[in-house]
Amino acid sequence: MKSEQIQASGMAKRSLALLLGLNLVCYLDRYILSAVEPHIRAEFFAPDDPRALEKVGWLGTAFLISYMITSPLFGWLSDRFSRWVIMAFGVAVWSVASAGSGFAATYMMLLATRIFVGVGEAAYGPAAPTILSDLYPIERRGIIMAWFFAAIPVGSALGYMFGGAVGDAWGWRWPFYLVGIPGLILAGLCLLMRDPRQMRQNREPHANWRDYLGLLRIPSYTINVLAQTAMTFAIGGLSFWAPSYIYSYRQQPDLGRVTLIFGIITAVSGLGATLVGGWLGDRLARKSPGAYFYVSAGGMLVAFPFTIAMLVLPFPYAWIAIFFAVFFLFFNIGPANTAIANVTPPLVRSSAYALNIFVIHALGDAISPPLIGAIADRWNMNVGFFVVSLAMLAAGLLWLWGGRYLGKDSERVSLRTTPG
Repeated sequence: MKSEQIQASGMAKRSLALLLGLNLVCYLDRYILSAVEPHIRAEFFAPDDPRALEKVGWLGTAFLISYMITSPLFGWLSDRFSRWVIMAFGVAVWSVASAGSGFAATYMMLLATRIFVGVGEAAYGPAAPTILSDLYPIERRGIIMAWFFAAIPVGSALGYMFGGAVGDAWGWRWPFYLVGIPGLILAGLCLLMRDPRQMRQNREPHANWRDYLGLLRIPSYTINVLAQTAMTFAIGGLSFWAPSYIYSYRQQPDLGRVTLIFGIITAVSGLGATLVGGWLGDRLARKSPGAYFYVSAGGMLVAFPFTIAMLVLPFPYAWIAIFFAVFFLFFNIGPANTAIANVTPPLVRSSAYALNIFVIHALGDAISPPLIGAIADRWNMNVGFFVVSLAMLAAGLLWLWGGRYLGKDSERVSLRTTPG
């Protein structure tokens, strides 16, 4: 009864709206870099530099390394202190660092600013979904998480379109200058919010190391992390290089037009897939305890052949394959992240998300952008995309395997957290 009252309150709706806005700006900022990558490469590297693509790929990896290393620290803090205050700090840091990217005079200065963007996002990433887990009951968590994570494709698309349009009109530095402004406004709004944990009369004890180590003994959690790692390896590399691949390698004219079309495709297909995946996961979970994983697996296994089709079809037909590849790649976002909340105890839930962030980036998209760049420098971009896309198959098979454990793990946590 209490969960329904909280859900109906204005607090839950305001929290969802603010967190959605934060996630939107977060991913908009990330993909500005991809949209203006050809301009950055032209400014900082000689045309005959044989490692230019690999070096530019490290700009994305530098952000991810700092993001994944500091996420566990902020996850631990989020389990103990106000998550809104921690997020306000993080959003302010990433906003200032993003603006600083526009002022970078050298490649190394740009690399440093991307590192600080990662630190700022690490303070936000582990805390945000746990607030929604506190505010909404388990039977609605899939669709609520889907709305929250729908900001990933939409924000990414806005990053491509905003970065491409502003970069072409005013130069590659201006998108970075401008994106810091909404971030600072949202950071201020975070300070006006109240953490749901402060509403509880009986404060929960702090978690100890036994509680944290217990995460590794939850089969569906560990399998989910491995599957998301494979998925992130694939989608991280492909999304970082997609505009450059279409513009430079496939020789489609006008970078601004390429980023606009790719951005629209990402927004429409990604938004639709994320919401449908979350809705379908909730609906099927009533009949099948492993539904969240089965929905995720199906999306990845279907995305793979469309990704291969993208590499071989001529344009404009390749745009159709790109649309469906993106659609099915995003199908798992809501269900997979909902599963983390459902199988982990509230005491360590922020840290569970933080550990997931660390692993999926350390072994996922921290590796794939420079790997694709290195393969492209030696062979070509098609070979790089094909090698990385094989991880989609691995993700799908892992989620199929994990489906057998998901129901029991969710039930165990539900029994532990049910009053009485």
